[in-house]
Amino acid sequence: QVQLVESGGGLVQAGGSLRLSCAASGGASSAGTMAWFRQAPGKEREFVSVIFRGGDDTYYSDSVKGRFTVSRDNVGNTIFLQMNSLKPEDTAIYYCATTSRAGHWIVASMTTRFYDYWGQGTQVTVSS
Repeated sequence: QVQLVESGGGLVQAGGSLRLSCAASGGASSAGTMAWFRQAPGKEREFVSVIFRGGDDTYYSDSVKGRFTVSRDNVGNTIFLQMNSLKPEDTAIYYCATTSRAGHWIVASMTTRFYDYWGQGTQVTVSS
């Protein structure tokens, strides 16, 4: 059973930065697709970013492109989300997700149903 643990959330002023981490254990997820999603109060969970095997192929939602950067460590067990130029609308619970599926499914990887495992989430609050 894969377990994901996020950390790094907190309170920051608009324009500031935070770095989230997600550590995977207990399974083979370290070699596969991992992603970040977020959910604001009263809204559906939405895609933020995905990183594929090897860490060279990444994608972002339009709302964070150019401000957020996803990366993974050399082993592949941990991914990071560097968030710069934060805005109040970035306020949400941020979730890490992974899947046991093999392959490079770009479009599908941007949907919540693609993922088998989820972390507990970490709160990010951006004040104006």
